[in-house]
Amino acid sequence: MRKITAFSLGMALLLAMGAVTAQAAPKMYWDQSQRKFVAYDLSKMVFRGTKPIKREVVSYKGPYGPNTIVVNTSERRLYYVLGKGKAIKYGIGVGREGFAWSGTNVITRKAEWPGWTPPPEMIKREAAKGRVLPAYMEGGPKNPLGARALYIGSTLYRIHGSNEPWTIGRAVSSGCIRMLNNDVIHLYEQVKVGTKVVVLG
Repeated sequence: MRKITAFSLGMALLLAMGAVTAQAAPKMYWDQSQRKFVAYDLSKMVFRGTKPIKREVVSYKGPYGPNTIVVNTSERRLYYVLGKGKAIKYGIGVGREGFAWSGTNVITRKAEWPGWTPPPEMIKREAAKGRVLPAYMEGGPKNPLGARALYIGSTLYRIHGSNEPWTIGRAVSSGCIRMLNNDVIHLYEQVKVGTKVVVLG
């Protein structure tokens, strides 16, 4: 009887460990630029003393209807309104001092593993700091736009992933809305071209 109990307990422990391992396993995403699957494991990312901001479904009592992206720059959170008093809340990085903006627009384009063409003013600004930016960078895990990009109207602004996860929750960008790659992929799958975007100052 003791042997059976010990065996049962051992099996239960192994199954539990397997379940934990399965839950902790990184999710694989197709990287078009490398033409292979890439793993994003947040537990192995360096956040420089900060913890990743968890995505969650929350109560929402704001004035905007379902299928609206609401960016609260002061809170550094993005809400995707689901309707029926609910929204998905994500952590974001926003424009640093002098680069903040607000307004209403729509998503005009979606891109997976987008390439990055820094605007001339950014190239010039960074050159003054001694940093040389490329004229163009292919999409991929090292690209500043990360895994996905949602283009806002005809502006230069985007909601996009990031290769610097520790910047989420901070005011660091040149006006774009940064998200963790896992989160921007999740939002990308919910959003369609034409989705309304409201950026609150």
